[in-house]
Amino acid sequence: MISTALHIGASSVSVMVCEQDGQTILPVDFLEQPAPIARDIFRRGSLSQSTIERIVSIIKGYQKSLAELGLDPHGITRTLATNILSEATNQEAVLNRIRIACGLDVSTIDDGEMTRLIYLKTRRRLKDIPAMKDQTTLVVHVGPGNTRALLFQGGAIVRYTSYRLGTHRTREAVEGSHAEGPALLRVIREHASGNLTQIRFDYSDVQIQALVVIGYEIQSITRHLGKPGQACPVKTLRQFVAGAAILSDVELVKRFQVDYQTADALVPSLEINLAIAEQLGLSELHIPASEYEQGLLHDILISRDLTGSFADEVLRSARILAERYQSDPRHGEHVGRLCSRFFAEMADLHQLTSHDALLLQVAAILHEVGTYVSPRAHHKHSEYIILNSEIFGLDRLDVTIVALVSRYHRHSGPSPTHPHYHALSTDDRIRVAKLAALLRAADALERTHDQRVSEILFRREGDKLHLRLPSLEDAAVERLAMQSKGDLFQQVFGLEIVIDDDL
Repeated sequence: MISTALHIGASSVSVMVCEQDGQTILPVDFLEQPAPIARDIFRRGSLSQSTIERIVSIIKGYQKSLAELGLDPHGITRTLATNILSEATNQEAVLNRIRIACGLDVSTIDDGEMTRLIYLKTRRRLKDIPAMKDQTTLVVHVGPGNTRALLFQGGAIVRYTSYRLGTHRTREAVEGSHAEGPALLRVIREHASGNLTQIRFDYSDVQIQALVVIGYEIQSITRHLGKPGQACPVKTLRQFVAGAAILSDVELVKRFQVDYQTADALVPSLEINLAIAEQLGLSELHIPASEYEQGLLHDILISRDLTGSFADEVLRSARILAERYQSDPRHGEHVGRLCSRFFAEMADLHQLTSHDALLLQVAAILHEVGTYVSPRAHHKHSEYIILNSEIFGLDRLDVTIVALVSRYHRHSGPSPTHPHYHALSTDDRIRVAKLAALLRAADALERTHDQRVSEILFRREGDKLHLRLPSLEDAAVERLAMQSKGDLFQQVFGLEIVIDDDL
C-alpha cells in the first residue's frame, strides 16, 4: 500500500511517499522546501499573505508530483501542521486557504500527537543507545516554540514535562538586541534562564546519567559534531556553538549546507541544548544522526495507530498522576479490569475503538483523584485535576474526555449545562456517555473497595443485562450500588443491569 504524509513545519513544507505494510514503512520519495512559518508567527503573531501563498504553491507543486507518480493528489494519507500554527491569530484563515486552494484538510499537531511523535523518535534511540535501557536518561526535544522532556528509567517513561522555550521563539525574542558572537549567546541564556532553572528544579530529585537531544536544527548538523553513533562531549558542543555564533546566516548556510530558515534558528538551538546539558551537570550528550524531518514524516504515518508499549506508557503516566494525588491504586486498577470486561461484553452495542478502551482505563485509574481535595463532591474535583494535568500521549480532547468520564462516575450524568461537556461535538458527547456508563457499572461492582468481584458472568435477556458474580456469597452491597449507578447504562444502552443469584 502506498501512503503519503505532508508536514507544514516551522521552517519548511515536506512530503514523503512510502510503501506501507502496517507499521513497516519503506520511503520511496521525499521532498522539502523552506517556508518562514515560525519567523512570521513569533515576529508578527500571524502568517503573512506571502508566506501563506508560498505554502500553497509548495503544496500544489507536491500534488503535481504525486499525480505524475499516478497517485491521488488530494488523497494524502496524513496532512499535519506544526503545533506553533495554533499561536497564529490567522490560523483558521491559513487552513481555509489550503483547503480551498489544494483540497486538503490540515490538522494542527497538538500536545498528544507531539508526545506520540517524540515517543516514536525516542523508541528508536532505545535501539541505538543501549545505555538508555539501563541508565536514567533524559530525552529533550527543543522544538520551534516549546521544549519537551521525557525521563526514562529502565527503558520506561516515568516523567514528562514541557516548557515554553523554543528555537524560533528564542530567535525572535533576542533579535532586537542586535547582539553577535559571545554577546548573542549571553542574551540567549538570559532569555532562557527561567525555563532552564525550571528544568533543573524539575529533575533535581534524580541523578540523570545520560542526555539525548532531538530537534530539527541540531540534527541537521550532527555530522559536524563527531562520528555517528558516538556521544558528543559538552566541551565539543560549547566550542562549536562559540564558532557558529560569530558567523552570519549566509556563512552558516554555506558551511553547514542548511537553508536560511534553519540557519536563522541554529545558534539558539545549539545554545539551548548546551545550556540544558550544563544545567544537568553532564559531560556529554547523544544527538541522533538520522534526518529529523524524514523521521517525522515516517512517524506521522503510524502515530495514530500506536498500541502495545505506547498504551503501557499512557497508563504508566496515569498511574503516576494517581499516585501524586494519593488515589487508592488497588481500587483504580480493579475498576479498570471490570471496565475491560464490560467493554468487551458490550462491543456490539457501543462500537467504540481500542483508543476509547485506553481512555476508559485511564479514567478508571484516575476517577477518584479528587478525594485528595475533598471526599465531598470528589467527582468534580477529579474533573478539575485531570483537566489541569498532563497525561503522556493524550491530547487535550482525550484529557477532556477522561476528565468528564471520571466526573460522571457518580451522581448526575452528562448534562449540556456542564461547560466542558457542552463544548464537545455530538459524537464526542456520545463517546463520553458510553464510557461513563461503563465506568459507573464497573465502579458499582467495586463499591466496597475490597476487590470482592473477581468474576462476572453475563447474560442478555430482552431489555435486561443479567450479571452473576460467582465469587460472592452475598451481593447485596453491589446490588444496591448498581441501583443508583446503573441508570446511565440503561439510558445509553437500553439495558437494565440486574445482579442475579443464579443464571
